[in-house]
Amino acid sequence: MMGPVAIVVFLVAAMAPRSSAELPQLEHPPKEDGLLTMLAVGDWGRRGQFNQSLVAKQMGIIGEKMDIDFVVNVGDNFYDNGLTGVDDKAFEESFTDIYTAESLQKPWYTILGNHDYRGDALAQLSPVLRKLDSRWICMKSFVVNADVADFFFVDTTPFVLSYWNNPKNNTYDWRGVAPHEKYITKVLKDVDKALKQSTAAWKIAVGHHAIRSVSEHGDTQELIQQLLPILQANGVDLYINGHDHCLEHISSRDSPLQYLTSGAGSKAWRGSFTPNSDKLEFFYDGQGFMSLQLSKAEVHLSFYDVGGNVLYSWSHTKPVPY
Repeated sequence: MMGPVAIVVFLVAAMAPRSSAELPQLEHPPKEDGLLTMLAVGDWGRRGQFNQSLVAKQMGIIGEKMDIDFVVNVGDNFYDNGLTGVDDKAFEESFTDIYTAESLQKPWYTILGNHDYRGDALAQLSPVLRKLDSRWICMKSFVVNADVADFFFVDTTPFVLSYWNNPKNNTYDWRGVAPHEKYITKVLKDVDKALKQSTAAWKIAVGHHAIRSVSEHGDTQELIQQLLPILQANGVDLYINGHDHCLEHISSRDSPLQYLTSGAGSKAWRGSFTPNSDKLEFFYDGQGFMSLQLSKAEVHLSFYDVGGNVLYSWSHTKPVPY
């Protein structure tokens, strides 16, 4: 179990700038065996309800078996309307008190979802929460350099125009984000720059919203038009997201990019299915999570249901550059 002191030392080293890239760059040290292993989950924060606690239990079991390095957390961390502030008990009741397994006491690299923006979005970025639970590492857009793989976390909520133009009864915390066009332009520029500088064997992008999805929310057109060309031009291998409360693997028909949805951390079973133009490899309209293991030459992923059963696995090998 990584104690508070260990996490603090890790973060001090990690926050040191590694290059001239605008995105914050965190260094995650590799294991001696050269393997990088993690779980990915999203759309979970419901104080243990809607089977969140059962999914968390299975994450702990699989996390121990795989000796995970960290958790990729793809947003919608606290329902329905984010946190009210840094003293909101929902942080402990939906996170600290739920993900208690020893194997999950690793860094949780976290981005915001649209529900998080409906509350005090800045609270989730505050170092106060990290003092409450040292696993919590949350920023809007950032990079995790993890030896064999670089992870490019992208703040996708501001891309979606309907949140700005038709918020209905919701209020979004756009502090630090408005004006919209200027913010998006900078995010895209910074992501492109960071991707071009990456020399990792695997490039993995992470966002809350799906680029491709066959479930209720479906494809995010703003990301298809603005973010996807940058990912494809820079040879990104995987895009991991949440938002749709399901598990999915979709293969791009015009690039090597694989779309992976792991947004099934609690409430699911929406009963929606709308195919898109890319190839659907796997779809599960229910609760669960994903594991990912990487070496320099190979990636292996699995999706698990609420009982910890493996629903689907996929592997891919590519030549190791010399």
